[in-house]
Amino acid sequence: MEKLVSMWYKNQSLPEDYIFPPGTRPGKSIVPVCNDIPVVDLSTAVGCNRSDTIQKILKAGKEFGFFQVTNHGVPEELINETMSVLKEFFEMPAEYKASLYSEDTTKSCRLCTSTVHYTDEEIHYWRDILRHPCHPNLDESIREWPEKPTRYREVIGAYSIEARKLGSMILELIAEGLGLDTHYFKNERSEASVLSINHYPPCPDPSLTLGIPKHCDPNIITILLQDVCGLQVFRDGKWLGVEPLPNAFVINIGYALQIISNNKLTSAEHRGVTNSKETRTTAAFFINPAVDSIIEPAKTLTLTDPPVFRACQYKELVTRYHFMSGDPELVLEPFKLKAY
Repeated sequence: MEKLVSMWYKNQSLPEDYIFPPGTRPGKSIVPVCNDIPVVDLSTAVGCNRSDTIQKILKAGKEFGFFQVTNHGVPEELINETMSVLKEFFEMPAEYKASLYSEDTTKSCRLCTSTVHYTDEEIHYWRDILRHPCHPNLDESIREWPEKPTRYREVIGAYSIEARKLGSMILELIAEGLGLDTHYFKNERSEASVLSINHYPPCPDPSLTLGIPKHCDPNIITILLQDVCGLQVFRDGKWLGVEPLPNAFVINIGYALQIISNNKLTSAEHRGVTNSKETRTTAAFFINPAVDSIIEPAKTLTLTDPPVFRACQYKELVTRYHFMSGDPELVLEPFKLKAY
């Protein structure tokens, strides 16, 4: 338990094994908040404005790999309850959190710090993580979740249902915009979902360390709930901050969707930074294909344009992703066809 940042961060300087090499530190320069990241009002996805909404999503997915959504249908009260119970979890007594701590990657529900490879790391990340599955079988998954706080399973269970509905809506709009069958993603291509909660306590020197390094996500899409600014996207050679909007979610395109869309949508490099004043808590809801499912450019999209990527099993993509530590420049390389 002495490994958890949240247990020892107060009243001490930044340990040496959290200080990144000079070229990879965020530094002290002020990262501007990006006001150009698209915000999509999903209430306009019904009726005569549906095509406009779809085009906004496709444009954002191509140019940014990120967008925020508002009026998405997830109740505001549930969003607030979710963030509250997640923060409450990380404030639970050390003895209880010790019972959930594990660096065993085969354990589906686990609490760890930095990464599950903490013991082998030279440099650690300034975060604690609670991670567990939500779907395809929610009732079965819930039995593995934390029992405390007492309302955790009820609140997060309700939230995971709403997050999955939101993901299905967005994927339906994306499928329609790409000219695919509306139900293209309603199968093994989006079968599984995992919730990853990152907890970043105040850091004594945010310029020297990172919460999460530069990476892209391997999945279909990620639905992110964040409370404090700390998400940064790399665009046009510089880092830009993604400001949390009230009752909004950040949607992130993953590698699997980039492959399926035949490069019409792209995954954006992003990272998580720390701050010295506030605790930051985020909930990333990852929508994933089944591990044995085949990921390849949709056949409809290769009728007019040649395929950019070869077919692969999703587990092959994930294995490559972890082997390359999520490095955006290296993960997709072996999946590209020679013409590209």
